Amino acid sequence: MVVQGFTVDLNKPLVFQVGHLGEAYQEWVHQPIVSKEGPRFFKSDFWEYLTRNEWWVIPLIWLPVVCWSLSRAVSFGNTIPEVVLLTVFGILAWTLVEYTLHRFLFHIETKSYWGNTLHYLIHGCHHKHPMDGQRLVFPPAATAVLLFPFWNLIKLISTPMTAPAVFGGGLLGYVMYDVTHYYLHHSQPTSEFPKNLKKYHLNHHFRVQDKGFGITSSLWDKVFGTMPPSKLAGKSR
Repeated sequence: MVVQGFTVDLNKPLVFQVGHLGEAYQEWVHQPIVSKEGPRFFKSDFWEYLTRNEWWVIPLIWLPVVCWSLSRAVSFGNTIPEVVLLTVFGILAWTLVEYTLHRFLFHIETKSYWGNTLHYLIHGCHHKHPMDGQRLVFPPAATAVLLFPFWNLIKLISTPMTAPAVFGGGLLGYVMYDVTHYYLHHSQPTSEFPKNLKKYHLNHHFRVQDKGFGITSSLWDKVFGTMPPSKLAGKSR
């Protein structure tokens, strides 16, 4: 139930508290706490364990699946150049999925008890504690469940011969996304491209949270008009 004037106790498990905030949840969750120490989510040690993941688990689990998918594509008679092209298409398709999920699901506005609770679990926790390194990448168990509808979507837009390569490319795009996301939060890049990408993403967290939904690139923000304003433009207003 939503409780008027409710205050979250950061020293207690958070997941079943945040729903009580009601309409105040949106303001609360977008006031980040910058600390590498993440909060406790659940009282249960089992459920708490399932919310924490090291970044390297993602490539460790999913890159072998990518390799298997691409080898299947070759065994179906696709040439290496064809597999490469289909893989690139799959990666590009993932970037659109990444943008769409981030903009329309991860940033959905909620105010009910269960709406706030689910949003906090999906993405709100990352905006509240953006430097929590163990809750930055997507849990593999959840990814495994989501791969079934993703595979069915791939089958709808491709042929049986090309589907494995497109699927492998999409999954590779996801791995690149999660690893890049961790890198942007926890590294100190020295070359120009990653420095600009880090600045672009942290701008989304700390300055303009309703713009800049791309993680691995700003491509779809440019296409759909969700590029954040420059600091210069912001000052002139």
